[in-house]
Order: sequence, then structure tokens, then C-alpha cells
Amino acid sequence: MAKNQIDIDSPLDPNEAKEAILGYCLKKGALAAGVADLDAIERIAPAGHRPSDLMPRVKSVISLGVGGQTQGAWTVPAKALTFFGSTEGRAYSIAYGLAFMVERAYLARSVYCPPDIDPELGSRVPLQSIKLHAELAGIGARSLAGDILLHPEYGYMYFASVFTELELPPDAPMTENPCPATSCAQMYKQIGKTPCMKFCPVQCLDGSIDDAGNQTEMNYEMAACAEMTQQYETLASVLAGAMNAGTPEERSAMLHRPENKTLWYKMSVGSGGLLAQCFECMRVCPIATKAPLADPIRRAQADLEKGGA
Repeated sequence: MAKNQIDIDSPLDPNEAKEAILGYCLKKGALAAGVADLDAIERIAPAGHRPSDLMPRVKSVISLGVGGQTQGAWTVPAKALTFFGSTEGRAYSIAYGLAFMVERAYLARSVYCPPDIDPELGSRVPLQSIKLHAELAGIGARSLAGDILLHPEYGYMYFASVFTELELPPDAPMTENPCPATSCAQMYKQIGKTPCMKFCPVQCLDGSIDDAGNQTEMNYEMAACAEMTQQYETLASVLAGAMNAGTPEERSAMLHRPENKTLWYKMSVGSGGLLAQCFECMRVCPIATKAPLADPIRRAQADLEKGGA
């Protein structure tokens, strides 16, 4: 029998399979992994964006998270961090490999769940909510910063999902939300804002915290955030402006002005999606930047402490 392949004559132990699958994720570089409750996803997600809408016989949704920024990335200027701070590609590559691993090891159809937008509904509607999968799998909880998921130990992570026809026991969502941090709740009592609200460049975040230090409301103006940070509409606007320019000089100015040259450069070097991200809410988030295992330096220090214990 090939290595990592089950004996088809032996009954499958779902718990052992889950342990092996989540172990694969961690071995390949994920910091956290879990199985979301499929019934809960199907109940919460809107029609057309449920796992069964993409994979009719899906039985399980596996979610995994990788580390966000390095500690060094938080120190670079915003214009640099917005383009090279992300590590999300690792999450997608692990999920892609996991789909193949599950099919080979357990002979169950599996698919890497794309984080992409729904081509029929535009650039603000994803095919699936990877965030919902991660939240229900218990590897992240919603924050006051635009519902970005945070983890009490790993801080800010990027997530990816795998759908499979292999039935696995689900995990539960986190029972406690790390957001807001104690310091954020104290700041809110003093000025009515948390750090993420105060330092958002376009003031797209708002919410409230009760006397016990818990979230009671979160508001996120996606359009204001997207206008500054995302490049989907920007690229379309640049092309439309160039096409509608009245003179060759105006057309050249539209295509070649300094802020637009970045778009063409990113296309030429294949650096990934034509989008930028702001990160200023996370730069000032004590959970994202100071959680016990938030970055490689902290994780290395924790390993050294374990070794010396």
C-alpha cells in the first residue's frame, strides 16, 4: 500500500482522519486548522454562496490559517506594507495541496475552495466566505476592525478552505473573543474609539464596547475602505478614463501618471492580484502585533523558552 493511503478494506475512523488532515496543515506551515460545522455554514451563508452550491456532495469544510505579517513588516511605510506585507499565498498553496492529500489518502473527492470573487456579481461578492469557514472552525473571531478575524495566540492570519466529501467531526467556534484587547477597551472608555477606529485613514470603522469590555456593535464602511485600498475599481477607472480621453496627451497622462504605473508593474512581474491593502488598523492592533505567537520572532522565542524549561 502506498504511503499515506488508507486500506480500503478497513473502516475509516473519522477522528483519526481529521487528526491526520489537520496535522498535514500544520506540517506544511499552517498555524491553526479546524473543521467548520457544515450545517451552520449552510444556514448562515446566503443562497448561491453555500458550500453545497459549489460542491453538491460536500460533507466537510476544512479551514486553515497561516501567519500574517512578519514583525519587520509592521515597521515599513504604508506604501510598502500595502504591497508586500501579505503572506496569503502560503494559505492557498497549503489548501491546494491538502485537497490532493485527502483524495489520495482517503479516496474522497476534495477541492481547494477559491477565495475569488463571484464573476457574476462583481468585485465585492466572493464565491465563498473563507472568513465564515474559519470563524465556525474555531480558528478566528471577528474584530472591531471590519470583522477581520483575530486569534488570541497568533493574532492576524490569512485563511483558506478545502471542501471534501469525506465526513469529519466539526470543531466549535471560539467561546471568547480576543477583541477588544484590554488596552483597546480602556481607550474606548476615554475617547470613544479603539486604536483601529482612531487610526483608520478614511475613518471607515466604528462600533461600541460595553462596560464589561465586550463588543456590542461593529460598523464597517466597505466602500470608503475599498476606494482607498483596493484596486479592482481603480484599474477599471484608469482604463475607462484612457478610453474616454479627448486627446492623446490626456490618454497618456491617464495611463502613465506615477500612481497608475504601479498597476502595470504588478501585471508585468506577476506579483499577484491587482489589489492593495491598507493594514493601518492592524498595524495599531495589539492582538495582531503583540499576540504571544503573532510573528516568527515571538514563535522562535516561545520555542526557545520551551526548550529551556
